[in-house]
Amino acid sequence: QVQLVESGGGSVQAGGSLRLSCAASGARYSMYCMGWFRQAPGKEREGVASKTTYGTTFYADSVKGRFTISKDNAKNTLYLQMNSLKPEDTAMYYCAAVNRNCPSRISDFIYWGQGTQVTVSS
Repeated sequence: QVQLVESGGGSVQAGGSLRLSCAASGARYSMYCMGWFRQAPGKEREGVASKTTYGTTFYADSVKGRFTISKDNAKNTLYLQMNSLKPEDTAMYYCAAVNRNCPSRISDFIYWGQGTQVTVSS
């Protein structure tokens, strides 16, 4: 059974940085597509960034230039470096994975972590 465990969330002031990690365990091979999603209170879950084993990367427009996704295939671990954080980045951040090309629909991601809270104060 594949398990995803996120870590690295916390509270920071606007302009600060955080680095999220997502460790995948129980998979026979490195998960081909892994991504970060977030959900703020009262809002729908949205995609933040994703990356495949071969490097194909996606970023939401709202985080381009501020967030960087990286993937350690050997460790089956995904990272999200978040710089220049804004109050609107406040949300629960989730890691998700699927063992094929990154799907366009959030619901097509198979494996999900429990989430890590990111709070950015102004």
